Amino acid sequence: MEAGNHTSVTEFILLGLTEDPTLRVLFFVVFLGIYVVTLIGNISIITLIRSFSHLHTPMYLFLSHLAFVDIGYSTSVTPIMLIGFLRHRLPLLVAGCEAQLCSVVMFGTAECFLLAAMAYDRYVAICLPLLYSTHMSPRVYVDLVGVSYLGGCVNACTFASCLLTLSFCGPNQIDHFFCDFSPLLKLSCSDVSIIEIIPSISSGSIIAVTVSVIALSYICILNTILKMHSTEGRHKAFSTCTSHLTAVTLYYGTITFVYVMPKSSYSTEQNRVVSVFYTVVIPMLNPLIYSLRNRDVKEALRKASVRIYS
Repeated sequence: MEAGNHTSVTEFILLGLTEDPTLRVLFFVVFLGIYVVTLIGNISIITLIRSFSHLHTPMYLFLSHLAFVDIGYSTSVTPIMLIGFLRHRLPLLVAGCEAQLCSVVMFGTAECFLLAAMAYDRYVAICLPLLYSTHMSPRVYVDLVGVSYLGGCVNACTFASCLLTLSFCGPNQIDHFFCDFSPLLKLSCSDVSIIEIIPSISSGSIIAVTVSVIALSYICILNTILKMHSTEGRHKAFSTCTSHLTAVTLYYGTITFVYVMPKSSYSTEQNRVVSVFYTVVIPMLNPLIYSLRNRDVKEALRKASVRIYS
């Protein structure tokens, strides 16, 4: 069969996380709560950073873009998942499925680049403080943000182009809660031997490059911190990095599991659980991670509370 010329499937059926009616109700309540917290947390981060001039630095402006990406990431998946809990075996048009996959890949890739940009920003701030205004000028900041979103679009186009070459002749039931690439491959009646490798190479390359930037940045940061004679200086330097390192560890650990590791090394059930974590839970945790451990953000929250209640 020629790829892309004999698609008879017009819609896919998302099977969701579970077929148990009781669990679906429970999951609906839990994930609705997570989504609400995600929106409130990330919108609050964006609003705080835009409202207080002392937070208009690259470090916090990157954080505001990370919050925006997390909103997009979660919104690409969670609303449809919630509908799926209420309507078992949710139908989704092929075009809608493709759009959802592209949206998830775009925001997910942008998050990788933003985390790398944030690591570079910390490297310059700690290791090259006298050159910070040069190495992290407004032009550099805009370029790094632009590359983050451009990289997301390019990787999304890679996934989309691979998906558009596939034929779907039936069955049309996706054993997942969103239109991820691997479950879609299993439904294709095309030869996927090459198609399944291309997105892994693309995603793997992005992860390798961004992880290398993060790792090199933190090696230099650690080396600089160990040379500091002031205990207070070391503590301050560590405190500005721990939140970012926590976010990096959580995010890269899960996406590497899903998009880079061989598919034979884990089950569909494991894939779903890990996917819930990186598409739904992490976007909720990021604003908590950064706000609870950051003195400037907590101070801005305090001032915002005073404004509201005064």
